[in-house]
Amino acid sequence: MTARGLLGCDVPLAERYDLALVDLDGVAYRGHHPIDGASEGLAGARAAGMRLVFVTNNASREPEAVAEQLTGLDIPTRPDEVMTAAQAAAELLATRVPAGERVLVVGGAGLHTAVAAKGYRIVASADDEPVAVVQGYAADVGWAQLAEAAYAVQRGAWHVASNLDLSLPTARGFAPGNGALVGAVRAATGVEPSSAGKPSPTMYRLAVARAGASRPLVVGDRLDTDLAGARAGDMPGLHVLTGVSTARDAVLAAPGERPHYVAADLRALLTPHPEPVVDGGWWVCRGAAARVVDAVLQVDGLPDDPVDLVRAACAAAWDAADSGAGPDPASVPELLR
Repeated sequence: MTARGLLGCDVPLAERYDLALVDLDGVAYRGHHPIDGASEGLAGARAAGMRLVFVTNNASREPEAVAEQLTGLDIPTRPDEVMTAAQAAAELLATRVPAGERVLVVGGAGLHTAVAAKGYRIVASADDEPVAVVQGYAADVGWAQLAEAAYAVQRGAWHVASNLDLSLPTARGFAPGNGALVGAVRAATGVEPSSAGKPSPTMYRLAVARAGASRPLVVGDRLDTDLAGARAGDMPGLHVLTGVSTARDAVLAAPGERPHYVAADLRALLTPHPEPVVDGGWWVCRGAAARVVDAVLQVDGLPDDPVDLVRAACAAAWDAADSGAGPDPASVPELLR
């Protein structure tokens, strides 16, 4: 297996790692609805001694509101177990801007609270001469706020984005995310913003420091944010197949977005994880096997756990890709969702 490959774990993940950095949308819940296995998996992880911090690119909500929602979904959570992109953006802001300076905030209550807590004077107009613009998602952000942000950035204000997610999962489908709104300001100004949210590992490192953990595990559904952030922060990452990125996406993942573990849902925290091995030219994971021949991915077997087929396919595809031998994306089936 290459250095970018899947890991094996002969004990439940909750016993190997002391902290789970858990994404929210697509992992613990979807919109206002729970995800199967989330409550069971997280409760079992806590019982095994694993601590939890919920790390989200959503900057619009207060940690208290997030904790209340999780608790209502049978995932008891304290506000200090929530790390938002708003908090990370305020921390990033503090690396260059002294407390007391004017900052134009475009976003929801969570972002306003986090910026104010760092001692900044919040303004709403470019005419107030802010030294920075901090932008996060909120459902009521419109043209007027985006225009003020653009005016301020054109005049030299530092543009800080809470995250650059282009889409936002909701109960009805995928809506424009903060990245799409930030893109409007970028298009108007030509200025590339700094970002505090995933895939930057800033939030993960802040959460690990807050918890005092030494063996963190990132848990997410998006390869381009959650798992890319894990790779960027040199932390192992678990990809759960309950949200945006599919099993096929994992098989075709670029090196910087590859997970270290793949599983159906959060109940995977309570189980060991097999590591694919080479056997006779095939990558084998228990009852599943995969290989790449002439840039075509081939899969075989009827495993008891269908995720084993995904694991074998990831191992075969990544090994082939790293050696320049494919696979052709057209040969990669959906496998499972």
